[in-house]
Amino acid sequence: MTRTQLETLQHTLRNRPVADPAPGLDQQRQFFDAMRAATPLPPGITTRPGRLGDVPVVFAEPPGTDPSTPVVLYFHGGAYVLGSAAAGVPLAAGLAARAGGRGISVGYRLAPEHPFPAAVDDALAAYRGLLDLGVEPARITVAGDSAGGGLAVAALVAARDAGLPLPSAAVVLSPWSDLTLSGASVTTRAGDDLVLTADTLGQGAADYLGPADPRSALASPGLTADLSGLPPLLVQVGSHEILLDDAVTLAARAAAFDVPVDLQIRPGLPHVYQRFAGTGQLDQADAALDAAGDFLRGTLAPALTVTVRSA
Repeated sequence: MTRTQLETLQHTLRNRPVADPAPGLDQQRQFFDAMRAATPLPPGITTRPGRLGDVPVVFAEPPGTDPSTPVVLYFHGGAYVLGSAAAGVPLAAGLAARAGGRGISVGYRLAPEHPFPAAVDDALAAYRGLLDLGVEPARITVAGDSAGGGLAVAALVAARDAGLPLPSAAVVLSPWSDLTLSGASVTTRAGDDLVLTADTLGQGAADYLGPADPRSALASPGLTADLSGLPPLLVQVGSHEILLDDAVTLAARAAAFDVPVDLQIRPGLPHVYQRFAGTGQLDQADAALDAAGDFLRGTLAPALTVTVRSA
């Protein structure tokens, strides 16, 4: 990453098109999905809709995919009120290609129509669906960004508590894992964050939680959950994020429960900067997904690991 790239990206984020200041929820969702769809897919990836555990998903598959191909089960961001399976495809595919696998982006139900714990129930149902298809846990990794990063961790906790075998690893990008917004960076990094605001997250939390306790382990797993027994975890975050402390606290809490954890903080980078991979705008975005792919390949069962890397 060059200084010029970062300065150009910051300028782009400051001056990017925005939705109407008071849009309806449908318009917000359309805008969010269009923004996420701008991230290109790795070469050769084909997509198709489907269902897992009666939850809508989109499969993102490289050539030669078969039932033995490892899976990255991906949960999109959007503060639990925005996003879709389609919106999660670019990052799901980017991670999966680098891990030598196939991506599956999960379209969990959104708030306020479907409040907590609907998203967790859907995430768990999709994971059960993979197991029911006969996919071995050693062939599965989970991942997510922003709210989807917190949801990925919550899904692991829910799967463990349900007595299910756990996947081989998890990758979370800029995770929102504390819905109380208690991290100091919510305030100290407010002037640096060009993507998120505390007001946006506060409204998302209110819509998602309803009357539920924001400190619930499945709502704020980075704050209160027992993380014992979870698989290895990679956490990536930029230093210019109000969710910086969410990532740091999640990693520290995982380590306290003896979970192998790798925390990667990149200076000056914005929320979910990995979505700029493949655009030529930010070399660090490509490097981050490459690092995540290396991490995932290192956790998959050796006999199942595919070493071909997609650009």
